[in-house]
Amino acid sequence: MDYKAVYEEWLNNPRIDEDTKKELRDLSGNEKEIEDRFYRSLEFGTGGLRGVIGAGTNRMNVYTVGLATQGLANYINKAYEAEKSASEADKKGHPTVSGLIGDGVVIGHDNRLMNNEFTDAAALCLNANGIKTYVFDSLRPTPEVSYGVRELGCIAGIMVTASHNPREYNGYKVYWEDGAQITPPHDVNILAEVAKVTSIADIKTMDKEEAIKQGLYNVIGPEFEDKYMAQLKAQSIHPEVITEMAKDFKIVYTPLNGTGNVPVRRVLKELGFTNVYVVPEQEAPDGTFPTLPNPNPELSEAFTLALKLAEEKDADIVLATDPDADRLGVYCKAPEGGYISFTGNMSGMLIAEYILKERRATNTMPKNPALIETIVTTDMAKLIAKAYDVELIEVLTGFKFIGEQIKFFEQNNSFSYAFGLEESYGCLAGTYARDKDAVVAVMLLCEVASWYKKQGKTLWDAMVELYDKYGYFKEGQKAITLKGKEGAEKIKAMMEGARKNPPKQLGEYKVLATRDYVADERVDMETGAKTSTGLPKSNVLYYELENNGWCCIRPSGTEPKIKFYFGVKGENLEDADKKLSGLGDALVEMYS
Repeated sequence: MDYKAVYEEWLNNPRIDEDTKKELRDLSGNEKEIEDRFYRSLEFGTGGLRGVIGAGTNRMNVYTVGLATQGLANYINKAYEAEKSASEADKKGHPTVSGLIGDGVVIGHDNRLMNNEFTDAAALCLNANGIKTYVFDSLRPTPEVSYGVRELGCIAGIMVTASHNPREYNGYKVYWEDGAQITPPHDVNILAEVAKVTSIADIKTMDKEEAIKQGLYNVIGPEFEDKYMAQLKAQSIHPEVITEMAKDFKIVYTPLNGTGNVPVRRVLKELGFTNVYVVPEQEAPDGTFPTLPNPNPELSEAFTLALKLAEEKDADIVLATDPDADRLGVYCKAPEGGYISFTGNMSGMLIAEYILKERRATNTMPKNPALIETIVTTDMAKLIAKAYDVELIEVLTGFKFIGEQIKFFEQNNSFSYAFGLEESYGCLAGTYARDKDAVVAVMLLCEVASWYKKQGKTLWDAMVELYDKYGYFKEGQKAITLKGKEGAEKIKAMMEGARKNPPKQLGEYKVLATRDYVADERVDMETGAKTSTGLPKSNVLYYELENNGWCCIRPSGTEPKIKFYFGVKGENLEDADKKLSGLGDALVEMYS
């Protein structure tokens, strides 16, 4: 259907509320905006929904949330039926499907605009389809929802959040019964069910009071956070060091007006940290993000107020979590004064080294330990794993694939999870959750920093020690933003062009091999030999470069961007920075 026809259909649909229709009527004459809102349906990707809040099929609103949730409900009910049939077959001596279908869906949300409306739209749709929901009574971090799925024995979970996206966004992530975001086959199968729900008339819903009365809509109170806190504190290796150094160690923290304020401050307090200073302007939850339109801890501007407070307090470490508290940004004292920023790779490596080293030293390392990283994470991880006789496993980009490996370990009795990380400022210690957790990352990084301060060292001193020990690995990321229908088509063309004509040279680096994860094919550029990538299909291209260089290209799954990840190894820090800058410039020049 033509976008204009869909626009008119919404204006005349009796199920669309008047406020939404007014918003649409106000667009009259603005053809570009109408086209952008209606040229497609908001894509339900392999992780869920993400988009700008507003009226239209290509926006986040209660109707697009309802359409997606109805598809999810249909899939869940089919899973229930399959399990029921399999159980009946098992009684007759036939094999049953593996695992038990959980009871209901847990739903949480952060501080984003429209979060309460989207939470109830999802919950009441599920309720109307006969599926119980367990809804948190207030905002919660994403990892607590991941933990809640398994702790409550649910079949699925929904986290209403736009993560680190700009203030105009919202969305939701979908989890399956293992507590990880949906992976094959559930991701593509749910996607297929969602695609079948094309009419607002297909969305089932019910009265909230009636849902509560029938026991379908259940509220999770604050007591649940006690269980989550206990899991976090169990990851501490040297609590005695915290006790010893707490009075001399100063922390500045900003939740960026998101969910992290309560759980981060609580876990630090309960572990014994006493000098924790929170940026007052960014303390209270606020979906408008008044001091920062883009609440992303990967960006330097996110730290403006925190660094000012750090200078006043002479803080040892400066921390920021994104709105749903699954990503952590870090600064620490610099030797020459001021503060130096850490990438997600850097903070992840510090935590990984600490966990593996101290688990070995204290004889608390699990049997057959494994360290998991994504294909775009630093190659330093490989050397750290080798140093402590830990298996290194690489997965596709996205923490859900790290969570999936934990499930495989449990099913196959193969490895034990030691630590997992990705370059995009996310990691997880422990298996209580199956998604990245900035709260546990804050806790552990403060413990690591305290450990080194006891030795008279800063966190930067510790990072330099890692470079000296393993090599001067540096990584970067660039992105080209291309909005709207034309932008989406251009991103698609760029990927197709790169796929058909792989480069032989990138800057000063010769391309040694290419990996196409759609074709599941690795090609040696010198011999032409083709082998499997060994990973699931994904719209990702990866280039192995000479002299320990690499780069990776993929479309963003949540924003209108094409992303470039790249890494180098230098002779020293200055050399690594120079090589990294050159490779990044070469990538953007080639694909701009």
